[in-house]
Amino acid sequence: MQLNGIIAISGRPGLFKVIAQGKNSVIVESMIDKKRFPAYATERISTLDDISVFTYEEDVKLTDIFEKMLALYPTEGPSHKADMKELEAAMAQFLPNWDQDRVYPSDVRKLFQWYNLLIKAGSFEAAKAEETAEAAKEVKAPKAEAPKKKAPAASAGPKAAKPAAPKKPTAVKTGSSRGK
Repeated sequence: MQLNGIIAISGRPGLFKVIAQGKNSVIVESMIDKKRFPAYATERISTLDDISVFTYEEDVKLTDIFEKMLALYPTEGPSHKADMKELEAAMAQFLPNWDQDRVYPSDVRKLFQWYNLLIKAGSFEAAKAEETAEAAKEVKAPKAEAPKKKAPAASAGPKAAKPAAPKKPTAVKTGSSRGK
C-alpha cells in the first residue's frame, strides 16, 4: 500500500494531499474540507510513508498497519472519539505487540482518525487500483518483437550520397605580422 503525497502537518488536524510545490512552500489540500493553502518549511511536515509505530520488537510502518486495519475494518474503523480502552482493545487486534509506554493515547486516537479519513476519501481504493494495474502489467507476457528489417544497401540511384568535394588548400602564415 502506497500513500504517496499524503502528509500530516504538526498542529493542524487531519491529513493533507500535496497538490504542488512552490519556491518556499508546498501547496496542500485538506482531506477534511478540501481547502487549499501553503505549508511552509518552518512547519513540521511528515509523509505517511515515513511514520512508524513503536512495538516491543521493531517499529511497524503506518502503511503496514493500515493494511491490517483494512482487513479487519473494510468500511470504517472505530471512531477516534470512542473510549480509550475500546481503542486500545481494537489496536491490540491488529497490532498485539504495540508498546503502550511509548505510544501515547493521542497517537492511538490519531491513528484511528487518519484511517477513517483515508477510508472516506477513497485513498485505499485508489491504492488498490494502482497495485492491481501494476500487477497486471507485470503478469502480461511481453509481446514478441517483429523481426528487424535490414537497411537497404546504398544504391547508385538518385538518393545516393554525393562524393565529398575536394578541399582547397589553405594558406599557412608563418611569422608575425606585428610591427611591420
